[in-house]
Amino acid sequence: MDMRDRVSAALKDAMRAKEADRLSTLRLINAAIKDKDIAARGTGDDEGGVSNEGILAIMGRMVKQRQESARAYEEGGRLELAEKELSEIKIIEEFLPKQLNKDEAEAAVDAAIAEVGAESIRDMGKVMAALKAKYTGRMDFGKAGPMVKDRLG
Repeated sequence: MDMRDRVSAALKDAMRAKEADRLSTLRLINAAIKDKDIAARGTGDDEGGVSNEGILAIMGRMVKQRQESARAYEEGGRLELAEKELSEIKIIEEFLPKQLNKDEAEAAVDAAIAEVGAESIRDMGKVMAALKAKYTGRMDFGKAGPMVKDRLG
């Protein structure tokens, strides 16, 4: 079952169960996917809509946005809003594959460097492209970048 079908099925289940918070989060996911479909249509890349990898990337960005919002709300003393953001993160993460832990991420970086044959910092883009091709939705590329830089620099 592809991501689009999983989100749709979860949306229907949330409607039947009358889970308002879950339903609103799933609708946000659906809207983000449809926005990306529409944007792709405008450029002529509409071969059936956004791929599963694209949907994973969208959800990864949604999680990151909510983490930043929750942090800002906590700093501002708005704990009820921070908790709402954190509950949305949990719902979105149900659809994301298991995240790589630190050791797995380091092993993935080492493997990508070896695969690409990277020797200097100039090859960082190639390594990051290889990582994104294999680990979209499973790796935080904001943390992977410095790891790659340390190994190549």
